Amino acid sequence: MMTVSKTRAIVDALVKLRGMATDEQAYEVPVLYPEWKDGVAYEAGDRVLYNDVLYKVLTAHTSQAEWTPDVAASLFAKVLIVDPNVVPEWEQPDSTNPYMTGDKVTYNGKTYVSTVDNNVWAPDAYGWSEVAE
Repeated sequence: MMTVSKTRAIVDALVKLRGMATDEQAYEVPVLYPEWKDGVAYEAGDRVLYNDVLYKVLTAHTSQAEWTPDVAASLFAKVLIVDPNVVPEWEQPDSTNPYMTGDKVTYNGKTYVSTVDNNVWAPDAYGWSEVAE
């Protein structure tokens, strides 16, 4: 039987490890990340779930009801490429969560790969190459 102290040690280890995970690894185990809540002190680099979407905290702050991850782009960045095996539909990133070189997206029925880091442009504008199917 597992003791309370062993259980606590496992939880502490998982909390420590979740901070070291890549975005892709975090996506695989979302249960390790807390739901966003009002009145919580978040540190830069923390990850939270909000409406089943994974966000990375950009700036240390104490959350407020009007600063939810989906509207506070200066505080949170939505993790856009969460599964490297799935090519998502392109969505306009903020400067805080750009696409990076090698990221793939679909756009207007075609697949594109980013050719530059910090890419915030649409695939038909700049920084993308169409992937031959």
